[in-house]
Formats: sequence, C-alpha cells, structure tokens
Amino acid sequence: MWGAILAVFLIVYLLNLIPAFAPPTWMVFSFIGLRHPELNVTELAVVGAVAATLGRATLAKLARVIVRNRFLSRRSRENIDSIKVRLEERPKLTFSVFLIYAFGPLPSNYLFIAFGLTTMDLSRIAIPFFLGRAVSYSFWGVASSFVGRRAGRFLAAHPFSYLSLYFVLTQFFLLYLVYLFTRVDWRYLLDERKFRWLPRNAQNSANGNDS
Repeated sequence: MWGAILAVFLIVYLLNLIPAFAPPTWMVFSFIGLRHPELNVTELAVVGAVAATLGRATLAKLARVIVRNRFLSRRSRENIDSIKVRLEERPKLTFSVFLIYAFGPLPSNYLFIAFGLTTMDLSRIAIPFFLGRAVSYSFWGVASSFVGRRAGRFLAAHPFSYLSLYFVLTQFFLLYLVYLFTRVDWRYLLDERKFRWLPRNAQNSANGNDS
C-alpha cells in the first residue's frame, strides 16, 4: 500500500506541476478504481489531494517568480494587484468560489497561474482547493471501483485517451485566456464598473521605462 501511496503522490504532484497539456488528475483515480478496485481509493484520494495542492502551489509560485517578475511590466503588475485588493476584502467569498470550483473536474492550472501572477497568500486558494479535490477524487475513485468490480478487466484494459484535437484546442484557448487576464484593465473595471483593455504602452513599458 505504501508503494501505491508514493506512486500516486509523485504522479499527481508532477501532473499538477505541468502548466498545460497535462491529463486531468481525476483520470488517475478513475484508472486506479478500474484497475485496482481492491485498494482504498478514499485514502489515496486524500494523498492525491495533498499532492495536487502542492503541485498547483508550486506552479503558482513559478508563475509569480518567472512570469510576473520577468515578463510583466510594472504597470501590468500594479493592474493585476487591483484584483488582490478586492479579493482580500472578501475572504469568505473567495474561499467559497474556489471550493465550489475545486469540486468539479475543470482544469485548475490556469487558475493557479493567474492567481500566482498576483502577490496574494496562496493559502487562500490552496485550502479550499485541497478540500474540494479530496472529495472529487474520492468520488471518481469510488465510482470507478464500483464499475471495476462489475465490469472486470474489460474496461480496465483500455487506457484513457485525452490527447485529442478537442483537448489540444481547449488548452491553447485556456492559455490565451491567461494572456487576456493580464490585458484587462482590472483597476478601471473594479472602480468604474466598465470594461477596457490595458493600454498597449503599459504592456510594452517593460522594455522601456520599467527596465
């Protein structure tokens, strides 16, 4: 069992460290449930939730160190930090939104990358993310174990296929959304309740006055 725990931790951590084009982690627990229904998938789900949280937190830190500090201009960083101010004013709402999101199977890598571009305390999203993922991973594992006990090796013998055209296109689309996240004039949107893009000269100031 300890070998399975270590393997799950390492696999899930590495999957959640990948910024794009990684298979969704819930597939790992569906696979385990189908192939090894005799294992305690609930226990493995908690281990996986810890690994996923650490992996996503590491990804957010890397986004902060590499993308924010090296590629964003001072104006862009100040613009994104406008979100930080508003989120810190509503800690319960922030916790609830991330908890609800974590219950679902939607990818969270881009969410953590965007959050990492701010300077907020990562525990604000790490805790609800862990709770939500622990529940969702348990669900996928238990449900797959139920199917695995009844369908035998027929379903378990077929590996999951995720690298389809749809998957690739959605990954590029979500990466583009992260770029758009840095282009929105958040201070203007939050203060004036009006949408506009951050002026181009603010984006390009990293190569000029912000050097």
